[in-house]
Amino acid sequence: MSETPLYRKIIHIDMDAFYASVEQMDNPALRGKAVAVGGSENRGVVSAASYEARKFGVRSAISGVLAKKYCPEIIFVRPRFDRYKEISSKIHKIFHDYTDLVEPLSLDEAYLDVTQNKKGNPSASLLAQEIRSRILNEVGLTASAGISINKFVAKIASDYNKPNGQKTVNPDEVEAFLEELPIRKFYGVGKVTTEKMYQLGIFTGIDLKNKSLEFLEKHFGKSGAFYYHVVRGIHNSEVKPSRITKSVAAEHTFDVNLSSEIFMLEKLESIAVSLEKRLQRHKISGKTITLKIKYSDFTQQTRSKTMPYFISDKNLIMETVEELLYQEKMKDSVRLLGISLSNLNTEEKKAVVVQLKFTF
Repeated sequence: MSETPLYRKIIHIDMDAFYASVEQMDNPALRGKAVAVGGSENRGVVSAASYEARKFGVRSAISGVLAKKYCPEIIFVRPRFDRYKEISSKIHKIFHDYTDLVEPLSLDEAYLDVTQNKKGNPSASLLAQEIRSRILNEVGLTASAGISINKFVAKIASDYNKPNGQKTVNPDEVEAFLEELPIRKFYGVGKVTTEKMYQLGIFTGIDLKNKSLEFLEKHFGKSGAFYYHVVRGIHNSEVKPSRITKSVAAEHTFDVNLSSEIFMLEKLESIAVSLEKRLQRHKISGKTITLKIKYSDFTQQTRSKTMPYFISDKNLIMETVEELLYQEKMKDSVRLLGISLSNLNTEEKKAVVVQLKFTF
């Protein structure tokens, strides 16, 4: 008799409408109402939306103007990132009561490897249920969870019974689960890739599975091998407690569109100061500077330059940013500017959580 294969037990915890839920928890007047964190009815971008707002089509990353159009009764709330970090810290302490193999993806979601756990409980499903119950009782918020043999399937599963639910995909169910899954729900398959797959006759997991490795590599390059393997339940990425920082960034959305490069330089100076503080705090430097520009029509442009040496100093960053700013003429007025530093001096730094700033 062949030995039973050993599988990892991975939980993906995802807080339900985290930012908006924190606001509703702290302010009872907002409970049961359509809430958008960030943005305004005139400016800005929605950072998070309550489930009451989502019913009207309000989602993160849409403009405040569009959110107001979709839901005239929506209430805009200014984001309080310090408060979100405080709550997130409490939640992560709960995670670490079960395992030290916790990989944070953001303030509101994380992977947990509970194959070997501190509770000695062999059931990952029961552990997920207990963790969610503790978050509700000790923090006051609901969370959803996905449980399976790898991060890819667990991530997809956590979205199935939202909000305040969980789904387990057992080892013998993984392939059937993925075969029936609409291709747009595959984690890592965005809108553009989804459309391309549709054009190639790929609508579900089984359609993807029926394509050869050669076919997928031909049409999707290096990503082809990823798609080929994950649809077969093969995803060997480990839960890494210290995620690799690939870039550090700071950006700002403005109340009034900027049309003068001189005014833009003033704003970029302030953004560079914020970036320098983050770099110094985490002892990070980098070689590649990228200027991000979002125009009034919401189109986006990036301009980059790689230096021959590592930098973290604001003045050196601004020298390059100014060069990038004047590299070509602006095609329109600007609503957002950002600076990021990549090609960093370390591959093992702890993840730096960088939040988008909003003005009101």
